[in-house]
Amino acid sequence: MLYQKCVFLDRDGVLNRERGDYTYKLDEFEVISGVPEALALLKQNGYLLIVVTNQGGIAKGLYTREDVMACHQKLQQSCGNLLDAIYYAPSHPNYSESLSRKPDSLMLERAIAKHNIDVNYSWMVGDSLRDLEAADKVGVKSVLVGDKYEAGTYPLQVNDLWKAAQVIVGGNYSS
Repeated sequence: MLYQKCVFLDRDGVLNRERGDYTYKLDEFEVISGVPEALALLKQNGYLLIVVTNQGGIAKGLYTREDVMACHQKLQQSCGNLLDAIYYAPSHPNYSESLSRKPDSLMLERAIAKHNIDVNYSWMVGDSLRDLEAADKVGVKSVLVGDKYEAGTYPLQVNDLWKAAQVIVGGNYSS
């Protein structure tokens, strides 16, 4: 069986600009500058690209699955259809429990099984510590992006997905 390497990607704050608590309106869904180029670089280096995103606003009744799917379609179109899969957890702990929701790892586990992913050569890029906790549970290396946390909060921390992609493909990291 052929195993593949993968980069798991959180959505809000990594791929698209985060707009407060929830980003679900198409006219407010903005792909961050440099994201299409970062995804292309990862793809050129043989990585599967899989989004894993919490979408608890569905359980809260703030928006629908259709709203999420429309945003994902816009994301795919904006990024040249480079994403191999998108997993989302519609639950929220105040309304419905789920092992899919990060920091739990069921979304990643499902993707690993379905796509024959080798965790030893795979990464998670997230803007929240809960993203990295999920990655740690399945043995995937991870990079923290963005400015939510002070510098030095996480061993491998960069400004954005473009810088994370350069680290991942360049091997400039310690595991």
